[in-house]
Amino acid sequence: MKNLPEKPPDIMDFPHINTVVSRYFTDESFRISVDGFNDRYLYWDELKYRISDNQERLDTWVAMKVFRSQRMEEIAYAQLNLQYLILPEIMRSLHSFDRYLSGTIQIHNRSLTLDKRYIVSSLIEEAIASSILEGAVTTRREAKEMLEQKKKPKNSGEQMVLNNYETLQMIIRKKGDPLTPELLLEIQHTVTKGTIKPEDVGHFRTSNDINVVDAASGTVYHIPPPHTEIPILIFALCEFINNDDEERFIHPIIKGIILHFLIGYIHPFNDGNGRTARSLFYWYTLSREYWMIEYLSISRSILRSKRKYALAYIHSEYDQNDLTYFIKYQIECIKEALAELIAYLEERQNSQKKAHEMIRIYHDLNHRQAEILMEMMDHQGQDFTIHQIAEKFNVVYQTARTDLMHLESHGYITVTKRGKGYYYFVTESNLKTITDLSVR
Repeated sequence: MKNLPEKPPDIMDFPHINTVVSRYFTDESFRISVDGFNDRYLYWDELKYRISDNQERLDTWVAMKVFRSQRMEEIAYAQLNLQYLILPEIMRSLHSFDRYLSGTIQIHNRSLTLDKRYIVSSLIEEAIASSILEGAVTTRREAKEMLEQKKKPKNSGEQMVLNNYETLQMIIRKKGDPLTPELLLEIQHTVTKGTIKPEDVGHFRTSNDINVVDAASGTVYHIPPPHTEIPILIFALCEFINNDDEERFIHPIIKGIILHFLIGYIHPFNDGNGRTARSLFYWYTLSREYWMIEYLSISRSILRSKRKYALAYIHSEYDQNDLTYFIKYQIECIKEALAELIAYLEERQNSQKKAHEMIRIYHDLNHRQAEILMEMMDHQGQDFTIHQIAEKFNVVYQTARTDLMHLESHGYITVTKRGKGYYYFVTESNLKTITDLSVR
């Protein structure tokens, strides 16, 4: 992003607010225009391409802000004046998240029981996407292979992926802990170790020479608060997150998004702020029993819209810390990730049916072995290691080894040794064996 958005005018400097409000109630076309732009929650900059006349654009913006302000919710974070507005589309999404992310997934009127091993795939995807988002130089295939086969990272990009993966596993274990400066430092340490300067790992920044900058253009997006303010900002953040204000209830998904935003705004570390912020969103929503969050790769959605991610931060900060822009964007990313999960679960449901059919035909297979065979048949020619199968199917090494040896002994798959490792795969000959058995 070469050019920053234009900061919106402060409507308090506008002398004719009452005239504009009166026009809203008497001019139907003006009212429809204002309501339409507010329904989409457009930013000041986005009006430029829709209203060419400068005065008309300003009047429209003033009316938009007046009616937004009447519905704003204040955020009880003592150090900053933060606010947001719950749009109807956000309310609908929150209702959907309450149904799916903290309840029971139902597909085609059938409750689907999720095996814990399905989490592994999602954690891997999230770790890879979050790393690439922060500049990790690696391919998805190499990074996935590294995690599944428990290989050592070959470079800093793969180390970032491994760090993110271990961090996600850690926050699942710590989802019952309160937010403290120590937990914050532990998450940043885990997510950055071996990828940044050692003196920056597990420590809050002690200087003001850190800005949020576009690496390509050098454009400064955000100047964080002075480092001397970090202790009090973090203390206030922990109080805000740990205390549930019954009088000012904030939906847990919204509160998790606010936590994400505030880490980016405070920028308490020299590096790793983005990865830490996204990890904390997962930690907080898991702590509020949105258990299905474990199965979502939200960073993958963010990665597909990096510019919108940056703009969501900027619009919120520039428009008097109105977090609605950031919340709206994050809600869209969660919706996209949830839609991908449901599509994946439908695929898994079909896979489970096929596995049951396979067991009826091949009586020497258990359900897991049938699924392993199906996975390998779907990726004919690809090598699989014992570690990879153990990780993918969430079983111990010995169980994976026994399953693969069983499949190989019956001619369903082939094994070859390279160096010290054994590699399993499906050949045309194996497929013929499987087909011949199925027609007997």
